[in-house]
Amino acid sequence: MKSRFGIVAFVAMAAIAVGACSSTATPAPTAPPTAAPVVTVAPAATPAPTPTPTPAPTQKVVGSVPAAQLVVAGHLTICSDIPYPPQEFFDANGNPTGSDIDIGTEIANRLGLKVAVQNTVFDTIIAALSGNKCDIIISAQNITTDRLKAVDMIPYFHAGQSFVVAKGNPDGIKTADDLCGKAVGVENGTTEADHLNGTGDYKPADGLSAKCVAAGKAKINVQPFTKDSDALLALQSSKVSAYFTDSPVAGYYTVQQPTLFEVVPGLILDDVNEGISVGKANTDLEAAVKTALQSMIDDGTYVQILTKYGVQADAVTSTNS
Repeated sequence: MKSRFGIVAFVAMAAIAVGACSSTATPAPTAPPTAAPVVTVAPAATPAPTPTPTPAPTQKVVGSVPAAQLVVAGHLTICSDIPYPPQEFFDANGNPTGSDIDIGTEIANRLGLKVAVQNTVFDTIIAALSGNKCDIIISAQNITTDRLKAVDMIPYFHAGQSFVVAKGNPDGIKTADDLCGKAVGVENGTTEADHLNGTGDYKPADGLSAKCVAAGKAKINVQPFTKDSDALLALQSSKVSAYFTDSPVAGYYTVQQPTLFEVVPGLILDDVNEGISVGKANTDLEAAVKTALQSMIDDGTYVQILTKYGVQADAVTSTNS
């Protein structure tokens, strides 16, 4: 979301390293994906996107978008929370890459647009879209009832929720009940945070922490983090017993750092679709993005992109999935 030499180095070099799911943790590539740069974006979020030309489209243009529905005419501006590998992260040159970024770039190509990536904190990413910081969101967002109240979402990927633990699983986490009384890291704004706390689409009684209390056990010590990389660092330094994240992300980290981390086997929760978010008023943009994505699915380009990052098992077969 690259082979890394340790999480401390990984966090110190977030601009060049890493940054919601399937029935099993998705295997990740054993070596860092090498993607051609598509746009130069600073590793930190900036007040406004800085569009940069990308290579000329190699695919037939399948649609167009009215300039009035674009933040910057001639560009498709994408909000994405980086890092969150393998779906979005920075390559060795500091350029955004990953399966989400490549999908967004190809959508832009098929709409005859250049692409710009706006690095955006996940907890405020829908607000950024509503505030005209970007045209669409591609950032491993689970499709939820709560989010659909604010935006329209086009299904484009499938994922579940998994737990990353330190190598050897020192706290013996095998089931959700084993989380009771322990510190669990999670990224703010994610469905995993909602699942722990019983918020969003989860009823209060359905929260994992509330279930611990109902069973007469200690509640989960939920530790929220602004960035995915911060949660992983907390896990390595034993400040949390587990990191609750999307299955593709969990799989990627554990394959890239097998001596540091592992996924709790068999503990996969809530398989759901992820969606590309579009403002509800931008119906022409939504239709065009949907057409471009479906054309990618139909001609195999979509699966080729996912395969490049080792997440093809989580492909959808239609934008109506």
